[in-house]
Amino acid sequence: MNIQNRAPSGRDDLEPLALVDARLAATYEHVGAGIVEVDQNGRMLRVNQQLCELTGYSAAQLLGRTIFGETHPEDVSEDRDQFQRQLAGEFERYSIEKRIARKDGGHFWAQVTSSSVRDADGRFLYAVRVQHDITDRKRAEEALARRMEEQAALFAFSERLQHCTSSNDCYEASLDAITRALACERASILLFDEAQIMRFTAWRGLSHGYRQAVEGHSPWTPDAHDPQPIGIEDVAKADLPDALKRTILEEGIQAAAFIPILQDGRLAGKFMAYHRLPHSFSEAEIDVALVLARLLGFGLARLASEEARRVAERDARQLAAIVESSDDAIVSKNIAGIIQTWNEGAERLFGYRKEEVIGRSIMLLIPKDREGEEADILARIRRGEPIHHYETVRRRKDGRMVDISLTISPIRDRNGRIVGASKIARDITGRKLAEERLRDNERRLQELLAAIPAAIYTTDAAGRITYFNQAAVELAGRTPELGTDEWCVTWKLYWPDGTPLPHDQCPMAIALKEGRSVRGVEAVAEKPDGTRVPFIPFPTPLRDAFGNVTGAINMLVDLSERKQAETQQRLLLNELNHRTKNNMQVLQGLLQGAARSACSEEARQVLEEASRRIAAMAAAQRVLYGTTDATRFSAEQFLGAVVETVQQTLPNNVRIERSPATGVLSNDIAMPLALILNELLTNAAKHGIKDPDRNGIRVTLNERDGEYELEVDDDGPGFELSAVQQNSSGLRLVQGLARQLRGEFKVTRAPSRARLRFATTSS
Repeated sequence: MNIQNRAPSGRDDLEPLALVDARLAATYEHVGAGIVEVDQNGRMLRVNQQLCELTGYSAAQLLGRTIFGETHPEDVSEDRDQFQRQLAGEFERYSIEKRIARKDGGHFWAQVTSSSVRDADGRFLYAVRVQHDITDRKRAEEALARRMEEQAALFAFSERLQHCTSSNDCYEASLDAITRALACERASILLFDEAQIMRFTAWRGLSHGYRQAVEGHSPWTPDAHDPQPIGIEDVAKADLPDALKRTILEEGIQAAAFIPILQDGRLAGKFMAYHRLPHSFSEAEIDVALVLARLLGFGLARLASEEARRVAERDARQLAAIVESSDDAIVSKNIAGIIQTWNEGAERLFGYRKEEVIGRSIMLLIPKDREGEEADILARIRRGEPIHHYETVRRRKDGRMVDISLTISPIRDRNGRIVGASKIARDITGRKLAEERLRDNERRLQELLAAIPAAIYTTDAAGRITYFNQAAVELAGRTPELGTDEWCVTWKLYWPDGTPLPHDQCPMAIALKEGRSVRGVEAVAEKPDGTRVPFIPFPTPLRDAFGNVTGAINMLVDLSERKQAETQQRLLLNELNHRTKNNMQVLQGLLQGAARSACSEEARQVLEEASRRIAAMAAAQRVLYGTTDATRFSAEQFLGAVVETVQQTLPNNVRIERSPATGVLSNDIAMPLALILNELLTNAAKHGIKDPDRNGIRVTLNERDGEYELEVDDDGPGFELSAVQQNSSGLRLVQGLARQLRGEFKVTRAPSRARLRFATTSS
């Protein structure tokens, strides 16, 4: 700064001038504003002490630096443009508000007035920039603007909530309000689900991975009282688990606020506000956040209330429709027994129209002999006791009585006081008639079962005895205990061979446990006096309409008389077998003796053939009478016996190979089949074996498609049946016996095979 127009004079004149300069210098340094002189490039040429204090730098550190380098990047462009216009002479002074950097990394707001200093020719020398600290004013303005923005956000939010018709509408309005009022980039809403786990319901700017990682975390328990908001100003420095902290930081979140959401006074969830930089949450921000949470809670509660009202109205309409369309009579009455409502089902059941009964006493429907029931019913209703399936009789309009089942429930007002009762009456006349018919049927069935001479009893699904007839008592030699005895009415059980048979493994137990009938089993019952009775059980499961086993019925057939008859029959068969066998042996011996003494070769052959046939018949006879059932015999035993007998009549080097036979044959087939088999094997041995060491005879007997098939194969050349049957008495015998069996006899040459197909019985 130059002091001009003062020429130098003597010492007396200089001393006052020095004092003036000193005062001006002091004023320059300590004036309440920062002053800097800059050249045309914006470099600082001179600064005062106040500017150093404002920036935190010393004068030496500031000199030579540009004013634009110390300006906040967002404010540089405007200041530079204005300064360039000042240099160009468009104006000599301009003012601007901008942020200037401090040494500690912060900044302060300054109102800068830049004035040009020029020489006498108007050339620019430097600019004097006066900088007033307006940080406090700016902060106040920003705070005011923030409060205004918060209030505007709250107002807009409350206005939008009035028009939200769904939860999603409410969530979107909330996220808009949160990000605007709290000046955050991202936000989310989390609510407790039915399992009391806090789940994301709405969010903005959050990744799927982040939501998955943090979902379920909550600073409060679901039953927390008066939960307080929580602000994390710097996540990196917060006391959080390392994994959670790392997840939050990787999402680009460095500050977050947890704000509880209350609904009807209970904690419903929270909303989150996220900042990408560390952030200090002021009391004002927390207050605004709580208001947002309160409005959100109110909004959700309103929607829930409206939904509940809609559901209640819908349920009420449905209930009314159900009541009106129900086949059952549905009636309500007050606590004095006066009819209040009456549906169409009641009209059909009792014959009265609605307008005839509403306002009248329920006693209208009660017969004289049952009037005491109503007083008892009303007393129980006043005590709050529901009545279920109360069976009684009521009177119709036409005077007829009707059997009904009543279900009665108390009706309460909003304060819980009992003010009446609702009745559901169902006509059970048909059921009563059906029950009576069922009782009649059960009685007739028991009479029928009692009349059957066989032992019969029933059990429930667990095997407990539920019924038995007198024949069962006589067979068991004891009276069973209903509901206690299990599985069988007998005292002890045995298998036919005398091995003990546990009751829980008897046929009846198997039928119940496996749900199937058991047949073809014999057992022995021992009475308490030691007497044993053989019997056959016929257990059969009983099932309900759904196929579930509800019990079983068993009939025990006494085999004592049959066993005795079988014993007598066996004795007779043994005697017959013995005599028949002796006679055949005598006959076979006579034939063999006659063959040896015969002079004619032809006679000898005839006698030997007859002897072999008698032997085959004897083999069949042994199989037939060696079985316990003389009417049927095993095909395997039969084939083995006959083949073995024929083998004994053949040369030692002739081999007969027999495959296992299948099935069971009737006794009227035995003798014809034995003779046929003898002829076929003998014929194969005579004509089909050329080299006994290499060739043999093969015989099979199998059941196929309800018929039996006998095959005899050899390795010979075979023959044509039509060509040799006239000269072979054996083949004619086979054909005759085949006709007796109603069978079909065929021979083939390649391979050499004789085949007989016949039915399982000859009749």
